[in-house]
Amino acid sequence: MKIGIVGIGLIGGSIAMELKTRSLGTIEVFGVDHNQEHAEKAMELKLVDEILSLDEMFEKVDVIILAIPVNAIKNQILNLLDRVKDSQVIIDTGSTKRFICQAIEAHPNRSNFVAAHPLAGTEFSGPEAAILDLFKGKKNIICEKAKSSAHAIDTTLKIFNFLGMSTYFLEAEEHDRHLAYVSHLSHISSFTLSLTVQEIEKDQKQIFNLASTGFQSTARLAKSNAETWGPIFDANGEYLIEAIDLYINYLNKFRTSIKENNIDASKHLMLKANQISSVLDGIILNKQTPHS
Repeated sequence: MKIGIVGIGLIGGSIAMELKTRSLGTIEVFGVDHNQEHAEKAMELKLVDEILSLDEMFEKVDVIILAIPVNAIKNQILNLLDRVKDSQVIIDTGSTKRFICQAIEAHPNRSNFVAAHPLAGTEFSGPEAAILDLFKGKKNIICEKAKSSAHAIDTTLKIFNFLGMSTYFLEAEEHDRHLAYVSHLSHISSFTLSLTVQEIEKDQKQIFNLASTGFQSTARLAKSNAETWGPIFDANGEYLIEAIDLYINYLNKFRTSIKENNIDASKHLMLKANQISSVLDGIILNKQTPHS
């Protein structure tokens, strides 16, 4: 199989590394990246067999994986589907799905496209961020399965199974609503914590001296790439605003209980929050059965 990856950053680079390392030469991996430094680094790190232009990729590969920001996917997907061959499959890995799926709903080659979202990542970016086993044991979401051909779905499942992922099926709107709460809000929280601490603690030396592992783990996501996350927030604004409003509501409840020295109210909120453990023990993004 010949696979082309557009965008050789954390996700695209990790997919490429996994395919090249584990396939023992049975899969050829080609890359496209508009950032020349990233393209050169991807070759230096041997993440891909060759860097191609987009035109060359369409002539050479069986599968094209889009690992670029969601706004870039939305802007390019119609043009890509115009050029796709009957046997080729295009897979995206974006963190939002509604607007991408809406943009191609009536396209005659819609069935060649699979809207996928591997739920894996780190706070780092670029080809150097690529790591082996990033996807192992993680979940992958495929949206609007019925609108993709059997060949496209089968090809996509083979790739994500190869990466060690379990795949679940959701509709695009359902996906975006869930991700607003379990992923996108987490990043907003981390960015906000970072901004707050930097604003209050002007003495960075003291931050370094006093920051515990709890702060580090909570603020870790604040290092995430703005070029990636800005478009995600924009694309999923409706559901993210809904999530932020509810988050602010609970912040205000904590604020009120603390201001009024109401320890029982604070403890009640904490005990309610502790119940997340039962969710985390079996979280699946609603009760879908994975395709193994």
